[in-house]
Amino acid sequence: MTGVHRVVLVEDEPQVRERLARAVAADAGLQLLGAAGSCAEARELLRLCPPEVLLVDLGLPDGRGSELIREALALRADTLVMVISVFGDEAHVVEAIEAGACSYLLKDASAPQVGRAIREMLEGGSPMSARVARHLLQRFHKPAPVPVVPSSRFLSDRETDVLDLVAKGYAYAEIGDALGISINTVGTYVKQIYRKLAVSSRGEAVFEATQQGLIGPGAPRGRAH
Repeated sequence: MTGVHRVVLVEDEPQVRERLARAVAADAGLQLLGAAGSCAEARELLRLCPPEVLLVDLGLPDGRGSELIREALALRADTLVMVISVFGDEAHVVEAIEAGACSYLLKDASAPQVGRAIREMLEGGSPMSARVARHLLQRFHKPAPVPVVPSSRFLSDRETDVLDLVAKGYAYAEIGDALGISINTVGTYVKQIYRKLAVSSRGEAVFEATQQGLIGPGAPRGRAH
């Protein structure tokens, strides 16, 4: 594809939406038609002007991003769809790809990383976060099952609160304001979360906690203090 490419962005978290909008604005070859915070808002944008590029989250307040992908492709079959989500597990990735997505990034991707991924997608690639690609490959290569070893590395309620906000794209200062704690305390909780989950980045922490059912809808609370 050549020329200026029109982009529609769908993300319900304001901080993440702003970061993704900056990624689009930084590329002179991209034009942001609009940024929606819900499926309803996105449908209005898509009907008014079907874009060449759709950036979409899967978990939206009024519907599934995968359904929105199908609707966008029904309006314009050559739309390139990039999912940007906190969920990197096999079920969500496969759901997005089956709906028509050709790229999948985790939400911890920086604005420059998102910008490069959009450009790669426009040039015919299918960029994916490393953890997403690895997990997708496991769909076709299932290792022998290993015994489940009970784990005592549960997150405390406060650690879960912090990780929930991290997953939503909040900065440390915003997390501190939301929970009534200092930035230093937020950093301490994040270090404890990393240690318990044996990870070294925000995206890995959210991915592992989601995989273990420690955050997200229905996640248990009060397991550790």
